[in-house]
Amino acid sequence: MARTPQDITDAELAVLQVLWDKGPLPIRRITDQLYPEGKTAQYATVQKLLERLESKACVSRERGGVNIYAAMIDRDDLVGRRLQAVAEKLCGGSWTPLLTHLVQVRGLSEKDRQALRRMIDDFDPRKTKKERRGKEQS
Repeated sequence: MARTPQDITDAELAVLQVLWDKGPLPIRRITDQLYPEGKTAQYATVQKLLERLESKACVSRERGGVNIYAAMIDRDDLVGRRLQAVAEKLCGGSWTPLLTHLVQVRGLSEKDRQALRRMIDDFDPRKTKKERRGKEQS
């Protein structure tokens, strides 16, 4: 199956992880984070990865004496997109098998169960906005 243009490779993901964790950085600092013993080849690799990410609108570049790169895609957005792709590919679009598996394998604490119940109740499409707001105020 061919990749869609918005797919992010593992190497590109590593660059994004640095930007999410450290904030906007020049190429040299990103390279140092990924390859502490880096050479010119690694710098060129990071430069190419940033070019790809920029073409996918995942990073922005502030041009200046030294170009500064920043993540334009939020970690949660990428997680959601990847989970949706897994649900589509493996579960016919249904989240139930995916969530069931995670719960069975990892288990849920009482605090996690309560948070999940609240989340499900808050996003129940049968409830009106007024009902949801009333619950938030209680």
